[in-house]
Amino acid sequence: PMSVSPHALRSFFFSSSWLPQTVLSRGSHWQTSLLAFRASLPMRAQPKKKKKVDVKREQAQKDRMKKKIKKLEKAAPEMIPIEDFITPVKYSDSNRVRSLPPLSFEETERRVLLMKKWCLFKQKQDKAEKKAIQTLVEAQQEALKELRLESEELYQAAIRRDEELFPFERDGPNYTPPLPGYDPPEGKCVDITKVYTQ
Repeated sequence: PMSVSPHALRSFFFSSSWLPQTVLSRGSHWQTSLLAFRASLPMRAQPKKKKKVDVKREQAQKDRMKKKIKKLEKAAPEMIPIEDFITPVKYSDSNRVRSLPPLSFEETERRVLLMKKWCLFKQKQDKAEKKAIQTLVEAQQEALKELRLESEELYQAAIRRDEELFPFERDGPNYTPPLPGYDPPEGKCVDITKVYTQ
């Protein structure tokens, strides 16, 4: 068998551009065994240094994060305000802007007498309404008694609740009734809605 000198092997491996490979050879008893000898390209960069981990500092960061999480869990979530339910301060100010002229004695007396007449009128009106309601209720009860004597079926039909009465809707008188033939102008709509982020 042929033997290869170590010098020839070394020059062959370092001049070759092959990838790492395994070389098998046999030599004399004084040679280093080259079985499973691996050759690789030299590394020109230093290995990355491991960062020193400060255990106390890491634990302190974890504790701070836990405290923040607990604080957020305890605090109630911030509700988005409804602007329609908030009255501006300028509308809540009860101070008058204009100063009224002082009233004369005759005008003051006239207003006092007018208020007394108005109170008396409303009192009589309330009494009349209550009396009319009481009269109607008594007449209704009397009619139901007579109807029960005549027929029990008609009485039960009369006191049965009318389902068509509910829901009850009524359009009452307004403070400012609409003007006939009034065409309201079309205005511009500017969206000023605030955007909230939770």
